[in-house]
Amino acid sequence: TKLNQFGIHTVWDLATQPSKRIQAQFNVVVARTVMELNGIPCLELEEIAPDKQQIVCSRSFSRRLTEYLELSQAMAEFCSRAAEKLRRQQSVTGCITVFIRTSPFNPKEPQYQRAASVKLDAATQDTRTIIATANRMLKEIFKAGFSYHKCGVQLSHIQPESSPVQIELFDFADGNLPTENRPLMKIVDQINRRFPKGVLVAATGFDKTWKPKADRISQRYTTDWRELVCVKCG
Repeated sequence: TKLNQFGIHTVWDLATQPSKRIQAQFNVVVARTVMELNGIPCLELEEIAPDKQQIVCSRSFSRRLTEYLELSQAMAEFCSRAAEKLRRQQSVTGCITVFIRTSPFNPKEPQYQRAASVKLDAATQDTRTIIATANRMLKEIFKAGFSYHKCGVQLSHIQPESSPVQIELFDFADGNLPTENRPLMKIVDQINRRFPKGVLVAATGFDKTWKPKADRISQRYTTDWRELVCVKCG
């Protein structure tokens, strides 16, 4: 790399460089990095991370999915993860989008991709409602005869859960969607924080062979106490 050409091979080598020289040779971003390494703050850190305006959960499968049931279970799992993130920031979603697609990297296979969105009459954070709505759209866009490579869900029109909601004059049973139950979701989240994946929605199924292997995933040094770097002395 260009840093190596200037005899910089380690973080210590970079930290001992004059910031003005680094800025002249590289750019202001690298120069600020040098200053940060020497304890001079250059980048302001947000004390409270802003709430996400969109939440997307998607992943490529470890194998091609051809059956609607398998695709529906994968979609349900992504919906569950998205709903957990939504509740974690104490928000509700007013719009749900789902998508499915075959692999664009294999032109020999038949190609197909579709997406669908629906704007909700009442914003929600209930996993069951999000899954039920996503599955409705999935039924509309699913097409047999294709080998699906990826699917996902996007939550948008996000607002705080404390925002006033429009009350319907007539209580229509919108296709038997589950009734919003925030206390139930709160209890589920509490259980899952203590016992990871202790409570799952049945729609996610039991066969997880579609999940990609995580053998080579990087450790979460900064977000998980169990994966902090250990230093041995002596």
